[in-house]
Amino acid sequence: MSPSRIPILFLAAAVTELSHAATLISTDSSFTDINVVLPPADNAVTISPSFVSLSIEQDRWTDWSGTTSSNQFFYNVMENLKNLTGSPPGIRIGANSEDHTNFDHGVQYAEDIFPAPNPTTPYPEATNITVGDSYYTTAKYLLPDTEVIWGVNFGQNNLTAAIVEATSIMQAFSGPEISNLGISLKFLEIGNEPDLYMNNGLRPKNYNVTQYVSEWTHFADAIFEEIKLNTTSTRFLAGAFAGSSSNFEGFSPQAIFNLGISNSLAGQYIQAFSEHHYQGTFCSGSEGVLSDLMSKANIRGNLSQYASDIQATNDQGFDYILGETNSYSCHGAPGVSNTAGAAIWALDYALYSATLGIKQVYFHDGIGFKYNLIQPLTLTRSILDGSPLSAPLPPHIQPQYYAGIVAAEAIGRYGNTLISELPIDNPQISGYSFYDDSQVKRLVLINHTPYFQADATAVKIYFPDRCGTHNIVAKMLEIQHSDDTSGLTWGGQSYETPDGLIGGFVSARTVALNEHLGIPASQAALVAFQCS
Repeated sequence: MSPSRIPILFLAAAVTELSHAATLISTDSSFTDINVVLPPADNAVTISPSFVSLSIEQDRWTDWSGTTSSNQFFYNVMENLKNLTGSPPGIRIGANSEDHTNFDHGVQYAEDIFPAPNPTTPYPEATNITVGDSYYTTAKYLLPDTEVIWGVNFGQNNLTAAIVEATSIMQAFSGPEISNLGISLKFLEIGNEPDLYMNNGLRPKNYNVTQYVSEWTHFADAIFEEIKLNTTSTRFLAGAFAGSSSNFEGFSPQAIFNLGISNSLAGQYIQAFSEHHYQGTFCSGSEGVLSDLMSKANIRGNLSQYASDIQATNDQGFDYILGETNSYSCHGAPGVSNTAGAAIWALDYALYSATLGIKQVYFHDGIGFKYNLIQPLTLTRSILDGSPLSAPLPPHIQPQYYAGIVAAEAIGRYGNTLISELPIDNPQISGYSFYDDSQVKRLVLINHTPYFQADATAVKIYFPDRCGTHNIVAKMLEIQHSDDTSGLTWGGQSYETPDGLIGGFVSARTVALNEHLGIPASQAALVAFQCS
């Protein structure tokens, strides 16, 4: 190497109980080279401060928001993220229960009918939800400046019901209690996963994308004319598909644009296309595998399949978002989706999504779902099998929440940050660089190795000759075991507190260029520095 290119070295510690903490190491080893690029790489893209956002199952929305006052725990954990980026996460309210929701002026908030829980689905969605005006006005308990996506019932094919819901939603967001806080309705979503309607009884078995475009246009035009959408900042969100054929025949962005969905009256107010994506499924109770979820190769294979969809959407001038996503569909896999390993997955999954041109990812959450980032209220039965808990479990965060925290701190408060993936020729290590004012300021390094494999991995980072950095600070996402469900820390601090606010003291380490820093398996690091 050139003498002027001084490396900072990161050594992944061998997997033993004693060495699983980040430590300075002076031993030499073989390394995977990583070259930091300055100015930004050609493939660098802007990443939104609210890139990591939440999708919330609609049936129990008021458990998240609160009714007569805010749910303070949920408010606090959202504010933690806003404090790091300057912008609150986006909130999407909808999903499966979106197409089982009806409106009744006589209902104050919501009345739900739930099926009985079972070991595979301990917290099932409601099969019928009836809401009133106050249900939508609870958005006033969100953080100021939150942008919201709200879904209306398309599945039951009742235009009158959809118009009534949309009207109540718009009235709520135009009222001073919400609008004075800068909380806005960014998108109306018409229906959830219509590409599955032929399988769940909401449409005939021969339902196709041509029929979908015709029906969606009919609904959207009627809603547009009723609520005067052109006088607001609200726009329509197209798609919300469970998957994609990525061609002109099935359900895909290519197909709906080719069929002219954006040429209608309401279609002119489409601003984004939403895809839903899960790494796998637990709908039939089949076991998920944690090492598969954490796999760098699997994450890339699962997301890169949408490259043509992203391009087709961007070609129309629209944003492409993952409007609902998480690990395993049907609320997650026990012992996988609720573990520390899922935090490693979620961090890499989110950041890799950004490098592909995806504008936001909405991690799906519901009350008692296994893959939640947040459990916002007290639970009385197990999220794993539905069995009664020996003691009520108060509101708490789950490991994936730390992925949101690390990503938010990496994005920072600059407002126009660029991200690019670091080229790393190692199947267990991924990394990303973050640029402010075309200056590389932060790196995120992720070790995908599960902490039940006795592997040691090392990387060597080369800064550009003219970087001249001497002030390097490293923070660690520390995880004891991949299958832990608690006990994680970020820079020595914990969010596993009664109120959801950060606890403990920062233990970020200032590192000299000639020092080695261990990054153990199933952990991640944020490296901040100043190039001059």
